[in-house]
Amino acid sequence: MKVQQSVDTADDYRKGTRRRGEELERAILSATLEELAAVGYSGLTMERVANRARTSKTVLYRRWAGRAELVMDACKVGGMSNIDVPDTGSLRTDVIALLRQMSDTMDSPFGGIMRGLLAEMTRDPELGRLIRERVHKAGPTSIRSVLERAVERGEVDRAVVDSRRATVATDLLRNHFLLFGTPVDDEVIREIVDEVYLPLVLRQT
Repeated sequence: MKVQQSVDTADDYRKGTRRRGEELERAILSATLEELAAVGYSGLTMERVANRARTSKTVLYRRWAGRAELVMDACKVGGMSNIDVPDTGSLRTDVIALLRQMSDTMDSPFGGIMRGLLAEMTRDPELGRLIRERVHKAGPTSIRSVLERAVERGEVDRAVVDSRRATVATDLLRNHFLLFGTPVDDEVIREIVDEVYLPLVLRQT
């Protein structure tokens, strides 16, 4: 009978070293991103991540309930949802700068990972919930901050901030990314902003 070796500590049993705390967590999250890039979410398992991180599944399950939570933490550490909110003094240039940031992320290795995760949302309800809570909200939160400044400048009515119109620009960029991939041309971004978004949200004079 084959006996499976159990490694309940953070020992790297191949090298005889022991990792704890942040060092171990970084290794696991890095291994998770590497697995996502290699096999996608559908092929990712806790066992594969543990093997790549040179630890055990037991160690992973002590920190994360399952692969969906693990993947979301890895994406956060990888900066997939980090956005610097622009403040150029104009709604138009703020939104263009915001969409360019999002486009740059989409055109990075993280973009391919996110595209795969979005495709898996319908098959994994827990993943879908976590993406909506932890990743998807980054765009709406950023555009809301941009709109709040535009309200203060008198460019936009307050009611727009909490309306469906608020996220149209980021929604269109995401849809373009999912349909056509990257890179997203600057011309596409300008068309989204000038032909669709600004006419929807700017205060009518």
